[in-house]
Amino acid sequence: MLAPSSFAGDAQWFDLAALRAIEREWGELVGRAIAPNVFYEPGFLGAAAPVFGPDAGAIAVRAAGGRLIGLYPMRRDRFRYGGYPALVCGFVHPYAPLGTPLVDAEYAEPAIAAWLDHLRDREHKAGAILLPFFPETGALATALDRAVAARGLRQRHFNRHARAMLAGASEAADERAASGLSKMRKEWRRQRRRLSERGALDHRSATAPAEVDALLDIFLSLEARGWKGRAGTATAQNAGRLGFMREAVGALARAGKARIDVLGTAGTPVAATITLFSGKEGWLWKIAFDEDFARFSPGVQLTLDVSSDLLADPRLARVDSCATPEHPMIERLWSGRLALSDRMIALRPGFDPGFAAACALETVRAPAIGVLRQARAALQRARIRRARAAAGG
Repeated sequence: MLAPSSFAGDAQWFDLAALRAIEREWGELVGRAIAPNVFYEPGFLGAAAPVFGPDAGAIAVRAAGGRLIGLYPMRRDRFRYGGYPALVCGFVHPYAPLGTPLVDAEYAEPAIAAWLDHLRDREHKAGAILLPFFPETGALATALDRAVAARGLRQRHFNRHARAMLAGASEAADERAASGLSKMRKEWRRQRRRLSERGALDHRSATAPAEVDALLDIFLSLEARGWKGRAGTATAQNAGRLGFMREAVGALARAGKARIDVLGTAGTPVAATITLFSGKEGWLWKIAFDEDFARFSPGVQLTLDVSSDLLADPRLARVDSCATPEHPMIERLWSGRLALSDRMIALRPGFDPGFAAACALETVRAPAIGVLRQARAALQRARIRRARAAAGG
């Protein structure tokens, strides 16, 4: 149910560090959000702020009675196009691939309207709003479209894509029936038998904070020994990112919103996953595997096990893979798709040269980014093939 159009409230910009002052209300908003986003929860965003967003902030929207009804993490980007036009962008980073703001389900449209009006009135130097990784469908997308249309604002979608998604328990039967992967599953079963010949398989799953912390060390070690370690991009190789991951995963584990799984053989860990939760949704956030065992597809083996557990959980409606489009592994396992795009929204009605310039420049920029993503996916597939070949598979 939406609040009436006579809503009158207040919107205010906070630096991300200052959000600690409203953490209790923030946590309550998480529970009322029309669409959850674990990456904007206090434990995760608070840990990410000093590492990925020292210049970022958030617009907090309150109803007339003072209730927090919207939180929009954002940053001002003056150099995306070399200086003109400047943008105000939803806050995403390499460890947070979703730009869904936290919006109170009961006040969705007025909360979005107050946010748009605040940006219109305060961000005079900006040419447009850019919301990266924003869902194309759903209640929040509908509420945003209504608020934008009511103000006569123009919007365009860039970087339209879909990434793999696991359906919830109510759709489990359809998900399995739609997979059409009988030959691949037969091969994975064969690989699993071969892996088990190396030693008894052991699947450990942790949700308690102390156990999560212990298995996080295993994940970090596996990641550092793989291609990310060779490229210098493994989390453990950067002190800031390492501290962020430990703090974020620890905070979510204390809230019952993190799970780490490790698959091992003969006492040797061969794959690990980190899954995060908020509301009725989950995020298969990270995966790492030992490339010495690549011919057995240990990442696939563990993902299949974790997927079965997630499908059986009646609390979950869906799980986002957090993967790039056309990911060589997860798209073979999960047939569901989450449609996303980068939304460009004008700050003011009518013709706005800043918005027009931003759209023209993004039209050129977005395809180039897409080509780079495809190249990265191809490189990842090649790395997996090389690892399997080196391991004798």
